[in-house]
Amino acid sequence: MSEIRALQTLLPLLLLVSLFAGCGDGRPRRVPVAGQVFIDDKPLTTGFVRIVPDNMRAATGTLDSEGRFRLSTFDPDDGCVPGTHRVEIVAKKTITQSEFLWLVPPKYQSVETSGLTVTIDGPTDNLRIDLTWEGGKPFVERYESSGDFDPARL
Repeated sequence: MSEIRALQTLLPLLLLVSLFAGCGDGRPRRVPVAGQVFIDDKPLTTGFVRIVPDNMRAATGTLDSEGRFRLSTFDPDDGCVPGTHRVEIVAKKTITQSEFLWLVPPKYQSVETSGLTVTIDGPTDNLRIDLTWEGGKPFVERYESSGDFDPARL
C-alpha cells in the first residue's frame, strides 16, 4: 500500500520534470535570419555567408541565384544568436585543380580581414550585406605545384 502512495506522489513529479526537460534545446537562443548579399549593387549568386559570434558557433547560409540566404547555426534555418558579429563571405569557382575564379575580393573570405559586421537584434528576413570590388573585378588565381605532392602516399 505504501508503494502505491509513493508511486502516486512520484508520478506527477516525474511528469513535471520531463515536461521541463523537454523545453528548449539547451543551446544559445537563436532568431531566424535571412537576407541577401550584393557586390557593387548586384546580387552575389554563388558562395556562402558566415556570421561569426565571439565564443559561439558560427551561423552559415548558402547563397542562391538571387544572392539570398537563410542562416543555420545548429539545425537548418534555426538562425543566429543575437548580437553584433563579424562576417565573412566566400565566393569562388573552381576552374581546374590548380586555378579558381574569385567572385569577391579575397579579403572577404575571413572575419579577420573582411571588415564586415552585422547586428542581429531580432528575427529578420531582409538582412543586407554589401560588398565592393573597389574598382577591381573577378580574377583567376593559379597555384603552381611544388612537385612535393605524391597522391600514392594518401
